[in-house]
Formats: sequence, structure tokens, C-alpha cells
Amino acid sequence: MLDRKFIIDNVDAVKLNCERRFVTADVDRFVLLETERKHLQHELEQLQAESNNNAKQIGKSITVEERETKKETGRKIREQIDSIRIKLDTLEEEIDAVQRTIPNMTHPSAPIGTDDHANLPIANGKTAIPVYDFKVLDHVELGESLDLIDFESGSRVAGTGFYFLKNDAVLLELALQQYALDILIDAGFTPTSTPDLARNSILQGTGYIPRGQETQIYSIDGTDLSLVATAEIPLGGLLAEQTVDAEQLPLRYCGISHCFRTEAGAAGRASRGLYRVHQFTKVEMFAFTLPEQSDAIHQEMLQLECKIFDGLEIPYQVVDTATGDLGGPAYRKFDLEAWMPGRGNNGEYGEVTSTSNCTDYQARRLNARYRIKGEKGTKFLHTLNGTAIAISRALIAIIELNQKPDKSITIPKVLQKYIGKEIIIKK
Repeated sequence: MLDRKFIIDNVDAVKLNCERRFVTADVDRFVLLETERKHLQHELEQLQAESNNNAKQIGKSITVEERETKKETGRKIREQIDSIRIKLDTLEEEIDAVQRTIPNMTHPSAPIGTDDHANLPIANGKTAIPVYDFKVLDHVELGESLDLIDFESGSRVAGTGFYFLKNDAVLLELALQQYALDILIDAGFTPTSTPDLARNSILQGTGYIPRGQETQIYSIDGTDLSLVATAEIPLGGLLAEQTVDAEQLPLRYCGISHCFRTEAGAAGRASRGLYRVHQFTKVEMFAFTLPEQSDAIHQEMLQLECKIFDGLEIPYQVVDTATGDLGGPAYRKFDLEAWMPGRGNNGEYGEVTSTSNCTDYQARRLNARYRIKGEKGTKFLHTLNGTAIAISRALIAIIELNQKPDKSITIPKVLQKYIGKEIIIKK
């Protein structure tokens, strides 16, 4: 979340930012509540000083009557202090609730728009969009024909939006994970396999809503735990309530996790098959940095995403994400949208990765800090995240782009060494 002093000192800019992100946040109420809190805090400090002074005077009192008078005065001051503390606690809860609705500030270059339709294409991958001289099938048809994906059994076992990967699709999933890990480890990322559950405080700290109508999170009844929607959540929690030395930064992690999302409201042909599902596997990048390092690390993550998809020979475009599509924690976000021949009527781009610079927004919520040797106090870290491979959507692109007239699928060259074959054919 944003620093309180920053909000107070930049009210107009914060309100304009909310408008451009199409977010409803009562900034004026925040200012009113924070002003009242400061006034009560000042009053509390004065009463505490008065209480301390009165306590000293009791020991100096000569008569019993004077001591009793001072004791009674002290009791009344303590009652006032207790009353103000109760008011401050209530105010603190209200302020925090409003403060959490205020999104991060936005990079000045981010395009202004309500949703992903306003995203601005800024680059293309190395691979050109292919032209086919036969009828193109989508991944659902191909997956069923080659016995790679079983949606019917997944629905029977767990409900709509779940599926079984079978045969060579399983090998593709494992190969994609290993391929991405090899690239990220070589780039200095520490590999992790993260928990599939996290405390709700960690979800809230990273900017996810564990409960409520707008949640995309599966919560576990009777606990303070939820299933994670991305490894960003547990990786962000690595330094929650922790302080690290500046010399250690940046810290780069990559995490393999299952991801669980309710995908409430998702429907239509564009969401068909594996594009919007309730569970999938993902390799995620995450970094903790100094403030002056975060822009460079953001570009590094974007280039790694491009390297991964260029290696897979998947055509894509890079888009600068519009203000209305950023999400609360992100200061700036880039998406990779891969060409999917079976999407829409004649093929369409579909999002396969995103990378965000969240500045100190998440760290402030998580209380993740760093210290500089020789300086007093601590400061908030910057956090960044980026998708290396979301398996379900990568599979869509690979299956559809590499299809042949006989419905076989050519395996990308970079994955063949992991799978041990060049082509997937019907058994």
C-alpha cells in the first residue's frame, strides 16, 4: 500500500491515479481519518506526559491529602488515556481498510484505459505468425484426438474447469518446467517449490483478496489459509516481517507451484479449454530489490520471458498494460500475448505471461525491509514478479501452432531433449 504521508502530501495526484485506474477509493475519507488520528495521537502523548509528571509529584507530596489528590488525578488521566487508545484502535482499523483500497501509483508511460483492450503493443517476438494450408483445429480438438487432455473426466472428478493431462501432454508439462528452470537458474534465480497454501495475511500482503464477492481465491473454511493463485504469493511471503542487508540485494527466486483460481465470471469461446481453468502449474519469477534496482530487474524479467518464448518458437507480442488492467499492487506491467491459431475465428493473441514492478506497495503490506550498513533505521524493499511459464496456456500455443494436417504435433526443438521425441502422433 502507499505510504500514509505520501497520500496526505499528494492528495490530488493519488485521486487522479485512482481515476485513471478506474478504482473507487475514498481518498478524502482517508485524509479525514488520518488527520483525526494524528490529533488524537498528539493528545495521547500530552496526557502520557502529564501522567508521568503527576506520578513523580506523588512521591514528593508532603501530606496524605496531597498524595490522595494526586492519585485521583492520575486515575482520571489514565481513564482518558484508555479512552483515547480505544478510539485510536478503531480509527487505525478504518484507516487501514481505506488505505488498502488505494492502488499503487502508476508509471507515467502506462497507457490509460479501462481494460486489456487499451493495452499498447510495443514489440514482437522473433517468430512470425505461421500460415496454414489446411483447416486449423484448436487445442481442445487436437487434445482429444491425440488423447492428451481429458476434460470430461476432470469435470466428473472435480467439476467444470478441471482436467486430466495424459500421455505426451504430461511429458510436455514436465519439459516446460525444466526448460524454464534451466534458463532461470542460469540467470541467477534460486529455484523453489512453494507451498500450495498460504495464510490470508500473506495473500492480503501481496494484494490478493482471500474472501468476498470479488475474490478469485479458494479459501479453506475454519482456517486462515487459502489455496495460492500463483507462486507470487508464497514467494512474497518469504521476507514478510523480515529485514535483510542491502548488500544481499537483489534476491531472485523462481517458484514452481500449482495455481488455483475460481475464475468467477469467465466464459465464452475465448476461455475455452485450457485458457481459463481452476488449476494449473506455473513457474514464477520473484525478486526483492533496492528501489534503484527495480526498473532494471523489471526489464530483466521481461527479457527472460521473451527468451523463453522465442526459444519455443512461439509468435507473440509484448504489450504495455493499461491503467485499468494493472491490478492494485503493480506500478507497471508488461504482458506477453502468444498467437493461438485456434482462438477466435482466425486466430488471436492470448496472454501467456505478465511481469510487474510493484515498487514498495507489497513490501509495505508485508513489512519486508532492508537496512543499509552504517545508517539508522530500515526501509521498504521493492518487489517484482513475472511469469516464466504458465503451463496450461503454453500448452495451448504449442499444440495449436505446431499442428500438422494429419493432426500430429511437432515438439519444439528446445523441448525434444527433455521428452526424447520430435513429434506427437495418435496412438
